[in-house]
Amino acid sequence: MKIETPYYLLDERKLLCNLRRIARLKRRSGAKCVLALKCFSTWAVFPLLRQYLDGTTSSALYEVRLGAEEFGGETHAYCVGYKPEEMPAIRRYANKVIFNSLSQLDHLAPTVRPRSIGLRVNPGFSYSHYELADPACAFSRLGVRDTAAVRRAVECGAVEGLMFHFNCENADFPALVHMLDRLTAQYAFELERVRWVSLGGGIAFTNDGYPLEALAARLQEFTRRFDVQVYLEPGEAVVTRTTELVTTIVDIVHNEADIAIVDAAVEPHMLDLLIYRDPAKGVAGATGGPHRYRLAGRTCLAGDVFGDFAFPRPLRVGQRLRIQDAGGYTMVKKNWFNGVAMPAIVVRRLDGTIDVVRRFGYTDFKNSLS
Repeated sequence: MKIETPYYLLDERKLLCNLRRIARLKRRSGAKCVLALKCFSTWAVFPLLRQYLDGTTSSALYEVRLGAEEFGGETHAYCVGYKPEEMPAIRRYANKVIFNSLSQLDHLAPTVRPRSIGLRVNPGFSYSHYELADPACAFSRLGVRDTAAVRRAVECGAVEGLMFHFNCENADFPALVHMLDRLTAQYAFELERVRWVSLGGGIAFTNDGYPLEALAARLQEFTRRFDVQVYLEPGEAVVTRTTELVTTIVDIVHNEADIAIVDAAVEPHMLDLLIYRDPAKGVAGATGGPHRYRLAGRTCLAGDVFGDFAFPRPLRVGQRLRIQDAGGYTMVKKNWFNGVAMPAIVVRRLDGTIDVVRRFGYTDFKNSLS
């Protein structure tokens, strides 16, 4: 099937590889896994995901509702700052409601009971390659840093669970173990008195070569020691290596280097590359060779660049290029900058059939404005 570019191509067979690793971790550790919708919320593949994941976790009301309506299972609500008028809907859709601060816990928790109440804790340490994504950075607003206040909230029965989200793209298992040891030492009193604990997301445990069995054993030990239900919140770990942004070269220009311009763009279609100043992780066919190109988007932003890649043969206008690993934090952040056409969302199903689940056009662009 020839589909007009640009489009995101999500492969369910590749998703299944990650999901089987998640299932293995769950089976060996006893942990539950809820999909982090802030990373990936393409509900066209929820029927597959719900066979392996226990539910969803969110960052705002619309994600809570999407998880409840389209995914099912457990629906965890978390928000850095809830609005009071949102709480009836939060109570309707969520099974667990996690508060970011003691003030919101005090004022808003009564409005959502009897839902299970949790509190986000900032342990003061984290793993992140980027300051922008470091939840324990200086002046962080993410979670309660005051350990004495956390203890009081647990002692008085105000919360049933605690959330510690302290990892970002962490593939370093020894570093994770070190932080878990610090966590258990610092919060042993609290952990012994709650019913469930979320260790958040950001653990790259579906990467090739990750010591999955060792992680499972460590989580099982944690569970047995504190007699709690452990939750993980995978997002990137679910969709890594599953999705391509399929583009077409519309022009090739030269200014000290050959620059191939495609019919997609970084800011509207792979915004995280721009935010974190990272190149795309790869382009299909860029296996090295004498022909080097800068791959760029077609917006007016000077920094609209996917990266520099080498090819065995020259590129040509009209040729398709597939930008790799375009699943996590892409479709959830896509926008209409410059009025560039929004990529369609296409799924290759488990049986190999191609399903164009969503196209976007001028009416969508117009209706997103005023």
